[in-house]
Amino acid sequence: MSNENTSKLKKFGVRAISGLVLMAICGVPLYYGGWVLAVFIALVCTRVLYEWVRMSDTAPTKLALIIPVTGLLLALGLVQFGIWGADNWKWALASVGFTGALATLERARRGGGLWAGFGVLYVLLPSLAILWLRGDIAGVEAAGFAKFIFIVVVVIAADSFAYLGGSTLKGPKLIPKVSPNKTWSGLISGFVFGALFGALAAWIIGFSPAYGALLGIPVVVFAVLGDLLESVIKRNLNVKDSGGIIPGHGGLLDRIDSLMLIVVIAAAVLLVWPNIWPPLIAKIVSG
Repeated sequence: MSNENTSKLKKFGVRAISGLVLMAICGVPLYYGGWVLAVFIALVCTRVLYEWVRMSDTAPTKLALIIPVTGLLLALGLVQFGIWGADNWKWALASVGFTGALATLERARRGGGLWAGFGVLYVLLPSLAILWLRGDIAGVEAAGFAKFIFIVVVVIAADSFAYLGGSTLKGPKLIPKVSPNKTWSGLISGFVFGALFGALAAWIIGFSPAYGALLGIPVVVFAVLGDLLESVIKRNLNVKDSGGIIPGHGGLLDRIDSLMLIVVIAAAVLLVWPNIWPPLIAKIVSG
């Protein structure tokens, strides 16, 4: 085996191990949902906000981080405290908008205010979407657990095999000006294995593997778009990685970028079209 192939497999191994460690860390909060997950999201997204401020603001003030983190805690708290019942989510979304406006104003005097406001939406909306998708009912039999795990399994499979397929098969670049390392062979590999793992996840959860493969395709589409969105952002900000906290991945934002868009899209679609999630699941999974 050539040194180049050995290096690729070694890098893939590091990425895979890092991904498995992250999944293990996420296991407990995902199992319980609710407050446990909300606290976990607060910790993770505080770090993500730090990475965002660090890469998007050349001369950040203390308020540049305090404002979005406070907004994150406020939005999560509004949902979990349950003060206004069904209106909690409306107030939480309103607080995200207010936080984004405040962050924009704080940054405006130094220039680049839109980056600060966009960063709030970019991190806080997926945070709320994850909490909504997972729900409050604990256990692997909760419908929210099944929905979120399905998305995560498909995204991880698509991301991992896109990297492996692209680095092995190579070929024409996908969008070289945006992400020079991504190839069409990687994209196709991601779609194929995302659909296959969607079928596997569906079989384990308890609905048609064929429908699981079909449902996995749009998940991969928006995961890829989410990944490309971060690539566009980093290229505009002239940074390679959002951080270096995770071996083989960079920052936390680099690891979860594929999830950022799909969880928001999934939450929006399920709100408008709840029956897209297989009705059979209601007979098997509670919640």
